[in-house]
Amino acid sequence: MSKEQTETPKKGGKMKKMLMLGIGAVVLIGAGTGAGIYLGGGLASEAAKPEDHYPKLVLRSAGSEAAAEGEGEGGKNAPLKVGTVSVPNDRFQIDPRKYEITYYPMPDSFTTNLADGSGFLQVGISLSTFYDGKVITNIKRQEVPIRSAVLMVLAEQDPALLSTSGGKQQLQRQLTGAINQVLREKEGFGGIDNVYFTSLVIQ
Repeated sequence: MSKEQTETPKKGGKMKKMLMLGIGAVVLIGAGTGAGIYLGGGLASEAAKPEDHYPKLVLRSAGSEAAAEGEGEGGKNAPLKVGTVSVPNDRFQIDPRKYEITYYPMPDSFTTNLADGSGFLQVGISLSTFYDGKVITNIKRQEVPIRSAVLMVLAEQDPALLSTSGGKQQLQRQLTGAINQVLREKEGFGGIDNVYFTSLVIQ
């Protein structure tokens, strides 16, 4: 009887040790997994949001202004800008004093007959954006549908209206909207702030 009493506590002690080792292993695995998730930025960071792929705004700084001066004509030799400020969509309200603007001259002018058939309109344009080089890349990739949209807007113009400053400003807004619409449909993001005339001939 004394042998049975002495053997039972030994078995119980082994079970306790095994149970403690098992719990310790689970705790260590859990801690390692938690640390990995924390250092990796959490579970939510794995699911990319659409805005993660949108062009970003380029903050204005003294260094960027100096770089803009050295870009050369049209910025053809300058590297595309990299933005740092994310936005939820391309209709985000922008303070032009805070962000740097980039101008992209369209390579060729646009020529079309006017709506009333009395003559033709030839226009050279440059696009402006506060966003980074992704917008410029998108414009270059979608140049064909952009040119088509611009020509359709130009063909609808009234020459009498275009002879006024208000008519030209209205045309700027129409072109900006048409180009942004193409970019939204093809790339998921507009990003054009305005369209500027580099030449405008009505004949």
